[in-house]
Amino acid sequence: MKRIDEMFAFVCIDENGDEGVPAIRVGEIAYPLVGADMARIESLRSSAQAVANMTKSPVHLVKFRAREEMETINPIPPI
Repeated sequence: MKRIDEMFAFVCIDENGDEGVPAIRVGEIAYPLVGADMARIESLRSSAQAVANMTKSPVHLVKFRAREEMETINPIPPI
């Protein structure tokens, strides 16, 4: 896989103007509607439509372009 230099996210805006990334639940895990390429975004489009239908609010597709590595979390070796 190539380096991720841009991300796409489906974004909702609530009645207070606050933005959030919706997620879909698969079993016990919630997956946010984000991706690093358009193929992933296309695979999530029907879920974004379902969120828009359920909330009766628009869902926006947003592209983020700036990459800044802020921290690296390394595994802790077993004792």
